[in-house]
Amino acid sequence: MGQINMDNINIDNKDTGMNGNTNSTVLCGANAYEQKYYFNKDFDRLPQSIKDELHIICVLFTEEVGGIFTMGFEEDGELIFTTQAADEDYLYDEIGAGLLIRKIKDTRQELLQSLELYYRVMILHEPIDIEDTDCRESV
Repeated sequence: MGQINMDNINIDNKDTGMNGNTNSTVLCGANAYEQKYYFNKDFDRLPQSIKDELHIICVLFTEEVGGIFTMGFEEDGELIFTTQAADEDYLYDEIGAGLLIRKIKDTRQELLQSLELYYRVMILHEPIDIEDTDCRESV
């Protein structure tokens, strides 16, 4: 898939489970109309396997429900999902989008938590306390 220009996308148009904060940072997204995928180069340091998984999640999402799907971060590091559709897109499944986001959150919980931790540490430069993370080993 090619790259899309995310500058032309209003990421809080059809909000599905997000706060609509315009100060969010887009991680990646897919566009069913242009059949393109976008990955923010600011996150190039992520392992290739994570980038590949994000690519799959985004593309499969738009293949299933249509529209435009983005994953990003709020200012505080919370991972957010946004979907939107063109006004003339009568095939876009808004209910299916909400259900699929819930499924992604349930089945990819470890990946999503890791992405939030990565963002907080590598982008926001927050110190982490091993005691407060789920990364510590159980004894």
